[in-house]
Amino acid sequence: MSAGRGVILPGATLGVLGGGQLGRMFVHAAQAMGYSTAVLDDDAASPAGLVSQHHIRAGYEDPQGLAELARLCAAVTTEFENVPAAALDILARSLPVSPAGGAVAIAQDRAAEKAHFVRCGVPVAPHAVIATPAQLAAVDAGLLPGILKTARLGYDGKGQARVNTPQELAAAWDDLGRVPCVLEKMLPLAHECSVIVARGRDGHVVHLPVQRNLHRGGILAVTEVHEGNLPPGQARQALAAAKSVADGLDYVGVLCVEFFVLQDGALVVNEIAPRPHNSGHYSQNACDVSQFELQVRAMAGLPLVQPRLHSPAIMLNLLGDLWFRDGDGPATPPWDEVLALPGCHLHLYGKRDAKRGRKMGHLNVTGATPGAVRATALKAAAILGIEPF
Repeated sequence: MSAGRGVILPGATLGVLGGGQLGRMFVHAAQAMGYSTAVLDDDAASPAGLVSQHHIRAGYEDPQGLAELARLCAAVTTEFENVPAAALDILARSLPVSPAGGAVAIAQDRAAEKAHFVRCGVPVAPHAVIATPAQLAAVDAGLLPGILKTARLGYDGKGQARVNTPQELAAAWDDLGRVPCVLEKMLPLAHECSVIVARGRDGHVVHLPVQRNLHRGGILAVTEVHEGNLPPGQARQALAAAKSVADGLDYVGVLCVEFFVLQDGALVVNEIAPRPHNSGHYSQNACDVSQFELQVRAMAGLPLVQPRLHSPAIMLNLLGDLWFRDGDGPATPPWDEVLALPGCHLHLYGKRDAKRGRKMGHLNVTGATPGAVRATALKAAAILGIEPF
């Protein structure tokens, strides 16, 4: 069902490329608003496919699968940043697609991403692109020590190597297969933060509060959100930079912009994710509009209202390691003990097998004050065997 001005009203079918947990939570949000959903993913047990009205079991570049998705849906989005941008471009010939293939293509390539940040005038770490032996030889020694990252297909700490000398840099590039890479100078970090924005086709932008993040082993572990979690000036700078990045892409949809906060208080943009993000999961229980509802609203052309944080919150990422804490396992963690704590909201992703390092779910903790939330979150972490923070 459609209304004027390109609005897609509840009753229509919304599609998503990718069947992981972000797709599952998008499906839940769309269904709660009265939409039907279609998921394109070749895994019969994909978390999103298991809960969607339609599950098209096909690869992202399968012509018949894409044609079926276009036939069923009034609009399409993606939950996975490495979906081929060409697939989004094909779908865009016949229906609204957000984000656009061009924006996703930039997010898929660290070199293009860094160039976009520079064009937008937002601060980035000193860096160099290495795609040829000549570029390797020309690297400024001032960029070392640094982190060498593959330009494509790196996430959650994969496709990266820390390097201290030109010899280590050359060896690391060999180990990574001599694929195009970006070398980033290591900076003195205080912590990390992120901003999630939603931008409509009319250019209107709303945002979630700035999120303070803790990573372990390259994977997000804890997100903390409350008034004053960052100094006001830092928060304003992060929000302005995120909006500039989204505007520069002419972006439509939900976008996460991740930042490093340096020890001197300066911010540098790290990377973007063209989709909802792990660090925004707290919004399901702490905001009056979640990041997944914003995703639905943006793709359907519905009004984007500024979300309100009604409770301080901490999000704990739940990895498969928790199923193996008492031996060989796997054994189900004591969710009943966790849920006996006030303000704990458990979100599991419907994945059949727990594996170490695999994202199995998250726990949102809300409460009346930041101190109360932190105390409860630390109790939950102790019950589950999560390292304190």
